Amino acid sequence: MHTLIQTALHEAGDYTKPFNIKQSHGGSINESYFVETEQQKYFIKFHPDAPDRFFELEAKGLELINGTNSISVPDVLAYSDVKGSAYLVLEWVEGTKKPQTEALLGDRIAQMHQATGKQHGFPDDTFIGLLPQPNGLFDNWLQYYRDRRLSAQLKLGIDRNRMTGNRRIRMEKLIDNLHNWVPDDVAPSYLHGDLWGGNWLTGKDGEPYVIDPSFLFGDRHFELAFTELFGGYSADFYQAYKKRFPVMRDYEDIKPLYQLYYLLVHLNIFGEMYGGAVDAILKRYAG
Repeated sequence: MHTLIQTALHEAGDYTKPFNIKQSHGGSINESYFVETEQQKYFIKFHPDAPDRFFELEAKGLELINGTNSISVPDVLAYSDVKGSAYLVLEWVEGTKKPQTEALLGDRIAQMHQATGKQHGFPDDTFIGLLPQPNGLFDNWLQYYRDRRLSAQLKLGIDRNRMTGNRRIRMEKLIDNLHNWVPDDVAPSYLHGDLWGGNWLTGKDGEPYVIDPSFLFGDRHFELAFTELFGGYSADFYQAYKKRFPVMRDYEDIKPLYQLYYLLVHLNIFGEMYGGAVDAILKRYAG
C-alpha cells in the first residue's frame, strides 16, 4: 500500500516523503487513508476492483459542483482508474462544526440548486455506490426519472429477484402513471446525487463541504427528498435552504416518489430489509 500511496502522491505533484499515514473512514466500498507529507495533508482512497471511470466520474462531479461557486468541495489533486490500483487524491478537510455550519450548508446547497444545466440527466453513465447508474441527457425530467432512474432499478430488481409478485405489478403500474405526480417542466438543477448525511463534513472555520457525489442535472426536490430519507440534516439546514430557495407547494405529495429511487437502490444492494419501505410507497401510489 505504501507504494500505491507514493504513486498517488507523485501524480498529485508531491515528491516529499509521507511521514504520517493512517487508515481513515471513507465509506464501505473504498480503502481510505489520511496521509501527511512535508507539503500538505491528503485524503486518498483506493479501490482494487473499481469499475471503469469510477474515480474519474467522482472527480468530474466534484469539479462541476465547485464550478457553481456555492458549496465547498475538496480539491481534486489526482486520480487513476487503472485496474488493481485505482485511486483518488483529495485535499484533507478537517474542522469543528460551529452553530452556523448547518444553516450555511442549507443555504449553499440551495445556491448549488439555483445553478442549472441545459438538460436533465448526465452525458455519462455513473454509479451510486458501486451500482451502475445509466444516464443520458433529456429535455424532460419526467422522462429521465421514469426511464433512467425508476425503470432501471425495476429491471435490476427483476434480475436480482427482488422485484416479484405484487411488488413488481405495483411498480410497473406506478411507472406507467408517473406523469400524474412527477413534473416534466422543472429546471435541471445541479445535483450532488447522493446527498445522505454521511456525505457532508465540516472544514476550517466551520465551513461545510460535500463529498462523494453521483452527479446529475435534475429536479432539486429529488435531492431534497433524499436528505429527509435517512436523516443527518437539522432544522437549521431546511430553514436556511427554504429561505434561499422555497420548495414547490406539492413537495410533500411527491417526496415519497423521489425517495423511492434511493430505497430501490438500497433494496437492490442490501436486500429485503428495505422491502417494506418500498412496498409502502408503492401501495400509496399504485394501490
